[in-house]
Amino acid sequence: MEVLWARGPATVAEVASALPGRQAYTTVLTVLRVLENKAQVRHTVRGRAYVYAAVVDRQQARRRVIDHVLTRFFNNSPRELMLSFLASERIEEGELKRLQRLISKAKGKSKK
Repeated sequence: MEVLWARGPATVAEVASALPGRQAYTTVLTVLRVLENKAQVRHTVRGRAYVYAAVVDRQQARRRVIDHVLTRFFNNSPRELMLSFLASERIEEGELKRLQRLISKAKGKSKK
């Protein structure tokens, strides 16, 4: 997905060459097909090649993953997810301040 978001539509070979290290064409093709089955990408035909393009942007993809994690592991509780994250991660002071500002902002929105 990162390659498609950065480059735009690309063939399997183009995606494979943009990835770090040497990636097998068939492995990249398999991943793209799985992503297509999950409606994350779609393909068009250019000559004999399939050209894949992202259907969702980064923010939509992140939201889908978070929704899945919330449903699957945290009983749809953002609170439980955040508590689990905060308990298991070492967070720098600057990031804690940023989180506090976001929480304050969210509190302000919920009061309206």
